[in-house]
Amino acid sequence: MEKREELSDALLDGEHHRRIAILLLTQEQCGFCEQAKEILGRLSTEYWLSVSMLDMGSPEGQRLAVEGGLLFPPGVLIDGEPFSYGRLSERKLRRELDRRLGFVGSPPYVLLCMHHALT
Repeated sequence: MEKREELSDALLDGEHHRRIAILLLTQEQCGFCEQAKEILGRLSTEYWLSVSMLDMGSPEGQRLAVEGGLLFPPGVLIDGEPFSYGRLSERKLRRELDRRLGFVGSPPYVLLCMHHALT
């Protein structure tokens, strides 16, 4: 029992347990924007994400897009850093989230917790 508690404590410490801020730059009538929203909705159940949206046509959206080299919507910024634009790759985003959380080569946090709860 102590071993599981130690592992749980280790998982909750540091980088493994922090909220990742994702900003989605969108525009109206954008099919890839809708797809990106669906992907982020799914990933929000697996990762601790703070997702916000901003119209790419707004002054702030235009500024962020130009500064980040995000040529067309949807533009994705992770913790303020440009990540991608256009069709969002769920696989690429998962890899980046796992990398930022230190789970490269390991399953995501939620899967580890579920596994240890069952054992």
